[in-house]
Amino acid sequence: MVTAIVLIQGERDKLPETAEALTHVPGVSEVYSVAGDFDLVAIVRVKEHEQLADVVTQNLLKMEGILRTNTLIAFKSYSQADLERMWEIGLEE
Repeated sequence: MVTAIVLIQGERDKLPETAEALTHVPGVSEVYSVAGDFDLVAIVRVKEHEQLADVVTQNLLKMEGILRTNTLIAFKSYSQADLERMWEIGLEE
């Protein structure tokens, strides 16, 4: 599984519509509205790197309302919730 965080600068007057449209792109699992240099963050989860390239270049970069993206590819996942669940296996009542 390949996970990427896509930082998106969008047209200010189209952000809600752009965020909604992103949720319908295959491979996009979550979309967040954020503060800072970027307006939206899309979490992309796909099986292979080639699929990631398709999601970003064939879908996101062609979407109306998106001005610029910066894609970060995750190497490893660290999650306190995942660690806690791992240690709780077998302790269910």
